[in-house]
Amino acid sequence: MAILNKIDSNSTGLSYTEEASIGVLKAVPVFIPLEPNSYSDFGGELTTLARNPINSSRQRKFGVVVDLDASGGLNTDLTQTNLQDLLQGFMFASHRAKQEIKNTAGDDTEIVSIDAGGIITFGTADPSTVGFVANQLVHVTGFPTAANNGLFYVVAVTATTMTIGVADGAKAGAATTTAETASAANFSGATAGSAGSVVAVGYEFAAGEVDVTAGAGFPVITMAAAGHAALNLIPGEWIHVGGDAAGLRLTTALDVNSGFMRVRAVDATADTVSIDKSQFTLATEADATQTVQVFTGRMLKNELGALITRRTYQLQRTLGKPDDTDPLDQSEYIVGAVPSEITINMATADKVNLDLSFVGTDNEQRTSTTGPKSKDGTLNSVETTLVESDAFNTSSDFTRIKMAIVDPADSAPSALFAFATDVSLTINNNVSPNKAIGCLGAFEVTAGTFEVGGDITAYFSDIAAVTAVRNNSQITLDMHLVKANAGITIDVPLLSLGDGRANIEQDEPITLPLSNQAATAAKIDSTLDYTLSFTFWDFLPTFADQSFC
Repeated sequence: MAILNKIDSNSTGLSYTEEASIGVLKAVPVFIPLEPNSYSDFGGELTTLARNPINSSRQRKFGVVVDLDASGGLNTDLTQTNLQDLLQGFMFASHRAKQEIKNTAGDDTEIVSIDAGGIITFGTADPSTVGFVANQLVHVTGFPTAANNGLFYVVAVTATTMTIGVADGAKAGAATTTAETASAANFSGATAGSAGSVVAVGYEFAAGEVDVTAGAGFPVITMAAAGHAALNLIPGEWIHVGGDAAGLRLTTALDVNSGFMRVRAVDATADTVSIDKSQFTLATEADATQTVQVFTGRMLKNELGALITRRTYQLQRTLGKPDDTDPLDQSEYIVGAVPSEITINMATADKVNLDLSFVGTDNEQRTSTTGPKSKDGTLNSVETTLVESDAFNTSSDFTRIKMAIVDPADSAPSALFAFATDVSLTINNNVSPNKAIGCLGAFEVTAGTFEVGGDITAYFSDIAAVTAVRNNSQITLDMHLVKANAGITIDVPLLSLGDGRANIEQDEPITLPLSNQAATAAKIDSTLDYTLSFTFWDFLPTFADQSFC
């Protein structure tokens, strides 16, 4: 037995679990790991007051603890998978997901097996194939054989099975796959888009089923009724039109009628969608031969009314073992943690990273004898493994950063700048703890105004950006990160600009610092009643990953 005189930071770990109610763990808490680069703070800050009566000794008397502020802050890199789940807490909302079937931590019964003929079998306890239809594009992950994973189209579906085919436009029927049985070793993860999943990611239309009409007003895309219904699009949702092969998009050119587009309006009767933001200018086209692929993602936006969902968490930080013979780690907790503020940092030649902060009601400590909650069998806890994923970088993983004046009739207006050196975007829930007599710490937490804002430093090339500040123009911003056939879209539909004073230094290009403050886009259109949205793409074609440099 050797008592340690110090514990290194590399012996620590961080994870979180969603609570059933503030301060109360779920019946089976699932702890999901995080990868912090650093901490701004973590724990409980105690306030003590000493007695200081008037006395001849002129000495204070031993104080008492009168308050506790529990909070946690960290910096972490952005990957495809690491923050999809947790961002729901910062947005006070839930994903607007399409159909998904996934084996989660502690439950590997959803996806049972795949046979040699492309038939995936699912568990009978949950009729989870509801909503899947023929010709949907699905992304399959988690099988040990690589060829069993990837993009497929749905050939046929029953209550407990799905037949998948190669999504190359040929509609050749069931794929040839390798027979495998699912197991906990093959399928794991508790976050959306993690290993062991079958996720609807779009639709493959037959020849002649997609047309584009461009002219006065926003361009309109007409789709065959079955595909239009399967995509189930909503205003403000982003789509990606076109696959990699020439026959899987509307035209052979990559910069015509293809790429990222935002839906402004949906007409279920006419089977049309209008497009108010597009990566490229759209042109009228009556499709005759192509089997066009349209991709969708997992949308997350701040919601209204009953769709506003507050999530509270417990953050667990393990602190190593004080004795090298101890079987378990020491640990500390932020309890009743409400996501307060998150800043996305994007600087030249760097990783995209985020600063996250939480406000809690209390903090706790556990010894190495008791061990972390994530390993406490009496709590029926489940501890997930980390889903490995590369960080997004700012040099090669951005397909587009575009800030433009909102145009009521143009889906591709001129950008206010071509390139930027620094971009930051902050979500602030203005969370504050609720204190009361008889309660050390807080008994609850109140969320204030949902604020979104940030700063951009752009290379100056046109006075239009400065004029937009002066005119208090309605501005829109979207950013698209793409890596390894997946990606994330960040969309701010309406914001106003500040600053805009050109920075001129000798022998340097002119730069333009711009602050921005977002607001609900209901001012533009009543259907765009949100301030910020994220779209998480489980699959994107390779041509979506194109540098705008």
